[in-house]
This record gives sequence, structure tokens and C-alpha cells, in this order.
Amino acid sequence: MVTLGLSLLLATGLLVAKIGQYFRLPSVTGYILAGVLLGPTGINIINSTSIGVGLDHFTSIALMLISFGIGEHVELKKLQKQFRNVAWIAVCEAIGTFVFVFSAVFLTIYFTGIEVDGWQLKNYIALSLLLAAIGLATAPAATLLVTREIKASGPFTASLLAIVAIDNGLAIMVFGFVIAFVHQITVQSGDTLLYAVFINGFINIGKSLLLGIITGLLLDLVSRYLKTKEEMMTGGLALLLLCSELATYLDLSSLLAGMAAGFILVNKAERDVRVFRALNNFEPPIYVIFFALAGTHLDIKEMGAAGILGVIYFLARISGKISGAALGARIAKAPQVMGRYIGMGLFPQAGVAIGLILIISGNPSLDVYSAIITPVVLAGVFISELLGPSTVRFAIQKAGEAHGLTEEKTSRENGKEDALQISRGIDIVPWTWKKLSPQIPSKGVVAFGAKNDASAVVIARFATIFAHHLRCLPMAVRVVEPGFEEDLPTLFQRELNEVTSMGYPLVSEVVPDHSVTSGLVAAIEYNSAKLVVLGYPEKGSSHDVLGVVADNVSCPIVVVRFSGQVHTERILVPIVSLTELEEVYPVIVALDLIGEHQVKLLYLFNSEEPETVLETKEDALCCWLAEQEQEVDVSVKVVATDARVEAILTESEECDLVVIGATRELAIKTFFFGSLAETVAKKIQKTMLIVYMQGDLER
Repeated sequence: MVTLGLSLLLATGLLVAKIGQYFRLPSVTGYILAGVLLGPTGINIINSTSIGVGLDHFTSIALMLISFGIGEHVELKKLQKQFRNVAWIAVCEAIGTFVFVFSAVFLTIYFTGIEVDGWQLKNYIALSLLLAAIGLATAPAATLLVTREIKASGPFTASLLAIVAIDNGLAIMVFGFVIAFVHQITVQSGDTLLYAVFINGFINIGKSLLLGIITGLLLDLVSRYLKTKEEMMTGGLALLLLCSELATYLDLSSLLAGMAAGFILVNKAERDVRVFRALNNFEPPIYVIFFALAGTHLDIKEMGAAGILGVIYFLARISGKISGAALGARIAKAPQVMGRYIGMGLFPQAGVAIGLILIISGNPSLDVYSAIITPVVLAGVFISELLGPSTVRFAIQKAGEAHGLTEEKTSRENGKEDALQISRGIDIVPWTWKKLSPQIPSKGVVAFGAKNDASAVVIARFATIFAHHLRCLPMAVRVVEPGFEEDLPTLFQRELNEVTSMGYPLVSEVVPDHSVTSGLVAAIEYNSAKLVVLGYPEKGSSHDVLGVVADNVSCPIVVVRFSGQVHTERILVPIVSLTELEEVYPVIVALDLIGEHQVKLLYLFNSEEPETVLETKEDALCCWLAEQEQEVDVSVKVVATDARVEAILTESEECDLVVIGATRELAIKTFFFGSLAETVAKKIQKTMLIVYMQGDLER
């Protein structure tokens, strides 16, 4: 029956989560709903009678992985500049949340007359304290997922993630104190209150942290002798589960121990985080079981007055976090944006909170509170997981750090759709590099085509950079209907402003033609352009335009694919061979010529390649770079991977621009169809330069 329950939780959790995605619900919400469907509220297949405690060990595994992951986000080097702000905000919002939740729950019970048979005043105080402690926890997974999706970065985002991690650490510690206090006031004990709650509490917390520190040091030691991700996953999981079992045996907090282990590992001077990455591959099915199993504990039929408490709990929790964070920001004299919006980024609540209620339900002396706490917290979790991701996104947007969001608009002129139409959601910073000096006479032109909108400015900038490298002049091409009359001096005004701000004159060419493609080809060939720069199309029919241009011009083509704010300072160049590097290297040289850039070459190989082969290939790459006449300072990273696109997406998180070569064989008619470049372009949220070489770019 346990195996059947396991399969049902996995299958139903995945199915409901996928359905929820169509309604833009977080996956964790789908997992919980799946548990509700399978539990007493639904078809009642998964319950304490049918599976007993057969799946409890998955809860322990999930809690350890969650707490270990929390520790990864408490990296001291990242927190140094924001330490004062983070400390004050975290402490104040934690105090605010605890006070608000305790007061709201207790007053609700008092004024609504909620009664439980056999309960006294001390039991209601204990219930309110337990809910207040759980209310401190915030969902790191939901918050981190949103920040990754919108490519958020900056002091606000760094502070938010740090506060989320601290939140959960405080929740775990305060929860330990509350448990000790509740035991003292509700269970007969010979210990004094001071000893039971404070001294004994601090001792247990210290022991838990010590166990975690030892585990973290062992993980660091063992990882030095582990080479593959499979070994990392196996060794890391073994040590973490051993830590969890020891904590349970010694009556310590496995959550605190796991967090301390992650903290030690991420703050080591070597900062070897391969264990975190390896365990990421193991987590998904465990999390599905964990959250779905938590959903089975939600019996709507038995909620009653607890449903009211669930709403009160949710409202009190978010009120405490918003007001407490605002107060902390004011005390710390933090930027105004933090005081206004950091509290909204703390709405999500899931993993740790669910773990804490499962700890309560598994403690015989606290089981009496579980019947109320479980539905109350799960109701709050459900609401917060519905609203939380949106509030996090809103807060980061207001802070101006949602760099991955682009404005989706359709560009139209005179009711006609432009075949090279691209998104207007483009943000380009003014030219801050030194002005460039054109060579007179020039060696030709670098042609570019775009409509007179934001895209034209960006394409003009890249075209001018390439023209400077090739000792040419940038030439803007506009194809218009025959007989079309327009004020020609203003037709290229935005391109002209951009090019002249960089120190170059602009050559312009107006081509009367019914076909955009034939007009472009005619202008390119007539002027013997050395290079063509075009915008990456969004509409499928536009691929035909690029295909025709590629078929009929003899010079290289660079296609610019936009995303968010356009920067070029940190460049990622993924390659699978030296041949590809030869094709894109002149583009890197052109970019580096305008000023110093941080360039990373990502050399991709199959995961089956022996380490000796990788070392040989890396040496050959370094030798090739050293032999180049125009040397660029680059860093090289060799990666053996089963999924090239995923490896590129991972590395691109720390870059501003991706430069990638297009597949030669498929580029003639379909341009990028079926190529690595096109697949990356569809998935990545970074500005890209896609290089299709049909001849050598002059160096």
C-alpha cells in the first residue's frame, strides 16, 4: 500500500501541478491540491489508516534538503554591504510577525468563543504561540524561483533573499523555544521555567548548530575526493541523512543542523557548491511527495472555526511582515524602496512552515494542537502561495531590479506590419564608452536594417561597433513602397543620434521596393557591405526574410536578439568546437575594441568525454587564443554536459550578452531552424548576438 501511495502522490502531484500552470499557479500549490484530492477531503486513498507512517521518512528527507538549501543563501560576502539593513529588517519583521500573529489568533479565539473540550487558557496561549512561531517562516523556493524567472539582481534582491534565509533560521530557533515553553506550561515538569525555555533551549540550539557545522565540514572534506555529480549526490545525501537521523536521535533540530551545514559549505574560501547542484537533481520527486503528503493532512470537513483562524493567521502574518520590515528599514536608514516593498517580497510560505506543522503532528505531547494548527497553517500557505509569487514579482519590479522583463508590444506603421518587426520592450543605456574615431577614407559599410523605433537604436549601436572594428561606416537601410513620401531628414533620426553619439557619421540608404527582402539584398550587394546586422524576428513569417537575405548576400550576418536592458560588459560565448570560435571571435574582438569587457568562453563537451580529453581540448583552446593577432582577455570554462542548452542557460545568469554561432548547414533556408542558437534564443532571457558566417570577417 505504501508503494501505491507513493506512486499516486507522485503522479497526481505532477498532473495537478501541470494543470495549475495553465492558471499560473505555483507548482507547490498543485502538489498541495493533489494531496487534498487524495486525502480525507477528496477520495480518501491516502490517510493515516491506509499508509500509516510509511511515508514519514520522505518528510525527513525533504526537510533536510530544504534547510540545507536555505543555508546556501546565507553567504557572508554577499551580505557585507547590506548587513545593517538586512539585520534590522529581518529582526523587526520577525518580531512584528510574531506579535501580530499571536495577538490576532488569541484575540480571535477570545472574542469568537472558540472552545475545545478540556482546554484551558494555557492551551489557547500555547496554540497562539505555536502559530506565531510558524508564521515567521518564508518560502525560499517560491521567492528564488521568481527571482530567477525575471532575472532579478541588485541590492534589493540580494537583501530579500538574505532576509528569507534569516527568516527561516529565526523561525526554526524561535519554534524550538516555543516548543520548550509549551512543554513547560502544559506538561508537568520539574524544571524551572528559566532553565526549560532559555538555558535548555540555547543548549539544544547550540548542539544542533554544532552538528550542522560538523556535517558541513565533512561535506567539504568528502567533496574534494568526489568527481562526478552522481558521486556528489550520493555522498552528500548520505551525510545529510545521517545528520538528520542523529539530530532526531539526540532530540535536536534537524532543520537548524541542515541550515548550518549549508552555511558552512557556501562560506568556505573554496566555495565548492557542487553538492548543492548535484542534490538539485534529487529534490523534485521528494518535494512532490512532501507537499502532496502535507495536503493530505488538510481535511476541510474538520476545519470549522479553524477556517476563520486560517484567514486571520494569513492577514496577521503579512501585516506583521510589512509593518515590521518598514520599521526595520527606517531604523537602519535603508533606501526608501526597501521599507516600502521588502515586506511584500516575504508573502510566500510553504516548505519550512509545512515542515514545522508536521513536526507538531509527529510529537505525541503536541498532537492535541495539530488538529487546529494543520488546517490553519495550510490554509494560510495555500493563500500565500497563490498570491506570494505575484507580490514578490511586484516588489522586485518596483525596486527596478526585474532585468528579465520586457514589454511585449506590436509595432505597426500606417496599418502595415513590418517583416522585421521586433519587440519594443528594449531598454538601452546611453553610450558611456569613449567616442570612436572613424577611419577616413573608410573601407566600406556595415549595413543594418530596422524600423524607426527602439530596436533601430540598438541595432545601430552594434553596427557602429562592428564598423569601427572593420574600419567601415555604419549604413542604415530602409525599404519603402515605391512612391512612398516621407520626410527623409527625420526618417533615420534615432539611428543618426545614436551613431553620432558614438563619434561616427551615418550613411543612409532608402530603397523603393514592394519586397523588404529584395530591397535589403539590393542595398547590401550594391554597396558591397562587409557585414549585415539585423534584428531577430518574433513572427514565424519573418524567418523567411532572414533566410532570403542569407541566401543572397555574400557577407557575414549578425542577428541581434533583444531582452531587457542592453549591456555588453559581461559576455558569454558558448562553443562546441574551435571552428565555431573562429567564426565568432572577430565579433568578440570588435566588442572588446571599444573598451575592456569580461569575456567567458564556455567550451561544451559530451558528459562521456574522459577528463584527459577535456584537459587536452582546454590546452588547445588556450594555445589558439594566445596565437591570435588581436588578443582578448578571456576566461575559459570547459563543461561536460548532457544538456548543452541547460548548461548555457545556467552560465548566462551572470552575463549581459551571449554571442553564439549559427549552424552552417541549416542556415541557408531556415536560418536557425534546428540549431543550438535558435533553441537558446527561444529560452534565454538575455540579449544575444547570433553570428552566421558565410565568409571570413576581416580582422
